[in-house]
Amino acid sequence: MTMTIGLAGKPNAGKSTFFKAATLADVEIANYPFTTINANRGVTYVRTTCPCTEKGKPCGKCNNGVRYVPIEIIDVAGLVPDAHKGRGLGNAFLDELRQAQAIIHVIDASGSTDIEGNPGDIDSHDPLVDVDFLNHEITMWMAGILNRNWLRLARKIKAEGLKPEQAIAGQLMGAGVCESDVHRALCQYKDDNYEKWGENELVELCEHIRTLSKPIMIAANKMDIAPPKNLKKLSELDLIVVPTSAAAELALRNAAKQKLIDYIPGNEDFNIISEDLDEKQKRGLESLKAFMRAHRPNGCGVQECIDKAVFELLDLIVVYPVEDETHWTDTNENMLPDAYLMKRGSTAHDLAYRVHTDIGKAFLYAVDGRTKMRLGEKHELQDGDVIKIVSTAR
Repeated sequence: MTMTIGLAGKPNAGKSTFFKAATLADVEIANYPFTTINANRGVTYVRTTCPCTEKGKPCGKCNNGVRYVPIEIIDVAGLVPDAHKGRGLGNAFLDELRQAQAIIHVIDASGSTDIEGNPGDIDSHDPLVDVDFLNHEITMWMAGILNRNWLRLARKIKAEGLKPEQAIAGQLMGAGVCESDVHRALCQYKDDNYEKWGENELVELCEHIRTLSKPIMIAANKMDIAPPKNLKKLSELDLIVVPTSAAAELALRNAAKQKLIDYIPGNEDFNIISEDLDEKQKRGLESLKAFMRAHRPNGCGVQECIDKAVFELLDLIVVYPVEDETHWTDTNENMLPDAYLMKRGSTAHDLAYRVHTDIGKAFLYAVDGRTKMRLGEKHELQDGDVIKIVSTAR
């Protein structure tokens, strides 16, 4: 796995419930701030259509044509105002987020927790306030790192003729920022007299860097109890927003694990398969069915949220490398053994390097598993491609 998604937000927004629903990991969930102190790490999956359906036989890696590609997910400590100054568990929170390629900001859409995560009445807090608050904390965290050594760094850039993006990225490496992100952010500025830049300029620069290096989407959680006006306000943001009920999703996945229901994460319905249910279980499952019907086609939203983080926010595609382009198998005759997440616009040569560095270095050409056409190194891959790589590497 090379993909990591971070779950962020204030305490009591439902991050740990979302994490547990997405991974079925054993984590503590409680109705008080800072339940999560050390970050929870687990494996979740993005959902896509498996190409084996075109072959008319199952590959053994999917569930009725639904393929799940593993990614890492991190549930970090809850965030409170001034976390970038070390308040609450802020330093731990921000340090864990550096590893994430994208962030799902879990918002309490019900408005039943204040800005610091303390429980209150439904609709006693405006969830829109929480959206800007996370962005501000991450920006100020980055700006604080730069501000500590900025004058010395600016003089070094000028004196030694360094590339500013390289020098700045070096300072922000611990925040998970790469050189290309800094370069794109600096393109917004004509003034390159960095020695005269003050705190305001650094905050503005870090705001640009944050949007590039830590793209954020919203999980409007607790939609089952959220006032409709709150969900409407959140949906009108210029962000990807997915209404979710992590608690309902967790109940469904636990029921499926216990073989009470047949449920594929991301589906809009489920089937009850157990005949040994007590009255309480029957009522609970019927209540979940009614909830799912009321929120079609999105269901509980957790799987949709993860999928959109990967396929829309990060704009990734799924590609399947194989050894045999006719049968779509590896050398052991396993059909479609691997599924790789690649940035849209990646080439056949990029895939070769992802499979193995030596294969990338010795790349000759690729073969499209559907058309059997030979593909050059600059051929742009498409979502769902089945590709054979031919190289001189052994």
